Amino acid sequence: MINWRNEAPLDFYKLALGAFLFLSPWLFTFVYTPASLDAWMGGSILMVVSAAALLAFNAWEEWLALFLGLWMIAAPWILSFPHTATKVHLIAGLICAYLAGLELWLVRYDQQIPR
Repeated sequence: MINWRNEAPLDFYKLALGAFLFLSPWLFTFVYTPASLDAWMGGSILMVVSAAALLAFNAWEEWLALFLGLWMIAAPWILSFPHTATKVHLIAGLICAYLAGLELWLVRYDQQIPR
């Protein structure tokens, strides 16, 4: 039987968010190629990092997810995405950064509490 961490549901949410981001070029018919490529790469990386964090947690996985979320927030302006792709990336980036930051904070907070 697998012994899950208390923070594991956050990794499942990030895994689902990565799948949504990966599928978003088809769901929202992105016509701008850089937006599609960024969504596919970002979604793929987020799914791999989230799955790795579920199997064996390391803090660097959450830092990578946090950086990826910040990149998704900034990418629409750096790469000049159209309106729909900007909304999808911005919302996914905000959620990803929030979940990764929350998990990092919870893990650090849990380590500071004497048992």
